[in-house]
Amino acid sequence: MSLEFPIRKLITQIEEEHSREGITADPPLRKVIVAAVIRNPYAGGYHEDLSEAVEYSANLGVKLGVMATEALGDPVQSYGKGGIAGLAGSQEHVVMFLSTAFANPLREEVGGGVAWMSSATIVGAAGTPITIPLAHKDALYVRDNYDAATLYPGDAPRPDEVVVAVAAANRGRPNARLGGLAAEDVIGEDGLR
Repeated sequence: MSLEFPIRKLITQIEEEHSREGITADPPLRKVIVAAVIRNPYAGGYHEDLSEAVEYSANLGVKLGVMATEALGDPVQSYGKGGIAGLAGSQEHVVMFLSTAFANPLREEVGGGVAWMSSATIVGAAGTPITIPLAHKDALYVRDNYDAATLYPGDAPRPDEVVVAVAAANRGRPNARLGGLAAEDVIGEDGLR
């Protein structure tokens, strides 16, 4: 039996911060979240085999990666992923869309990324926000890029839906000053050092 995962709607949320603590951010911190609201054919019961969703998620990773890169308008420096299962689903119904099958094509679309991609998954009613953690895409220990972005999904997810989201940012936090590995120590003009 072949399942379908129709997308009801796509969400793009953009935030651009020009100053923090009275200091101009140069360049401004730009964070985007893109999300797909997908019908969940597994909602309402337990299913041992979720492989069709995992397989489907590879194309979803490409789609959301392209959307995030276009919405950001700058090179992606940090990213994260997450999602919300509607009340008739389970947390596993979000995780099935966010596995390596999803993440590897996503990494390709955002210009690479060798670091582990942080994520968050929950079950919630329509309108439940989710905060997605951000970390540097090439070096998890760049503290300046430890951040988050919150998605406000409006009328999603309905009980039989899943919201699958990607967050991306063009830089680390403005005025970061706690030391440690810096993005410049990881990335040179020609790429990874």
